[in-house]
Parts: sequence; C-alpha cells; structure tokens
Amino acid sequence: MRFDIMTIFPEMCENYIGESVIGRAVASGKFEVKCHNIRDYTADKHKRTDDSPYGGGMGMVMTAQPIDDCFKAVIGECGRRPHLIYMSPQGKTLTQKRAVELSKLDNIAILCGHYEGIDQRVIDELVDEEISIGDYVLTGGELPALVLVDSVARMLDGVLSSAECYEDESHFSGLLEYPQYTRPPEWHLMAVPDILLSGDHKKIAEWRRMMSIKNTLEKRPEMLKNADLTQKEKDWVRDNI
Repeated sequence: MRFDIMTIFPEMCENYIGESVIGRAVASGKFEVKCHNIRDYTADKHKRTDDSPYGGGMGMVMTAQPIDDCFKAVIGECGRRPHLIYMSPQGKTLTQKRAVELSKLDNIAILCGHYEGIDQRVIDELVDEEISIGDYVLTGGELPALVLVDSVARMLDGVLSSAECYEDESHFSGLLEYPQYTRPPEWHLMAVPDILLSGDHKKIAEWRRMMSIKNTLEKRPEMLKNADLTQKEKDWVRDNI
C-alpha cells in the first residue's frame, strides 16, 4: 500500500513517519509513504499557495492551482489515480470501521489544508471524501493526516506482530477494550485480578469479554446499541444500567 501526503509542511509528516512502529514498517517495506510539498508546484513567483477569500473575511484560502498540479504529479508517480482524502473538520468522523475499509485500498492520497481551508472547487473536482478526526479545529491538516495513516497502516499485514494486536483493541469489535495488567502482581496495594493469573484461558477470555462490555457501559454506553451481544450479555447490560 502507498500513502501520498500533500502538504506545505512535509517535514512534519516525515519526522513522525520515520519513528516507532510506523517507521520500522516503512523501512522494512510493509507499506510506502511519500510526502509532497505543495509549494513546489505553485506558479506564484513568491511560492505562495494561498490568497485572500472572495467576499472578504479573516484568514487566507489555499489556492487551487498548486494543489491540482501536485495531485497530477502524484498520479504520475503512482501510475493511477489514488483515492484522495481531504482532512477537514467538516468531514465524516474517522472510525475504526472506516480505517479497516481504507486499508483494503492500494493507494491513498491525503490533502492537508491550512489557514481557512482550500478553494471549494478543489473539493468539488478532486476530493473523493472528507474525513475529520473529531469535532474541533486544528491549525493544519498534518496531524489529522498522520492519525489517518497510523490508523490505516496498522491494519496492514506485517505492520503489527499479528492480527490479534488490533482485533482485541477498543472499537475494533464495537466494544472498548478490557483492562490490561503487567508485572508486578501487586502495586500500591492493588492486585492483578486472580483470573489473569489462573492460566485458564477459557475463563480469561470470558472475563475479558465481560470487562469489555462493562467498560463500554461505563464509558461509552451509546456504543452498545450496535454491539454484537448475546442475549445473556444484553440481559446483563439491562440489569446494570
């Protein structure tokens, strides 16, 4: 899989991509990330990629020409048109389900906006979908783009040690994850639950399932509406609301 990030601050993205799990996966060829500096494609002699908005108002708007030419260059490198995502607070909120769906694609291009956003005509003509990482506004699209790359890339084969690393996590199954513990068995007078020390994997799995449901009920009860629960689990939820 290949990610192409279109940005005016490529170093921000490159620094993150070179680190930790994602960095190791890129270095070993599990997937590819290429950062493209939109400024390299502007026809403005001062290398500007923004201008004042028609109709007045605060801030600046990123212009269409350099973004369009940058995307054409991306298409040329890839040999095909990637699925273009614009990171925007107006987009649909990123979910684990959508991250899994996107991980099935061969190539994703990500457009990072800045200032007051980008010329609407770019969205209308080029963008396939807008994605938000939450109901708040940031100064630029680089952090959301990296969140998207991280959430999608970790679904790819070989990025994590096994599928279990993400299949048991919060949101993957529609529930929040169960509590995790490690050594020592007692810390600040708090002990690890006995069941986790029992070696009985069947009972541990049952405990973890119930703890996931309990966690979800306490922290994100709205998620239980769509969770795949047995009748016994539904009865337990009803009795504990």
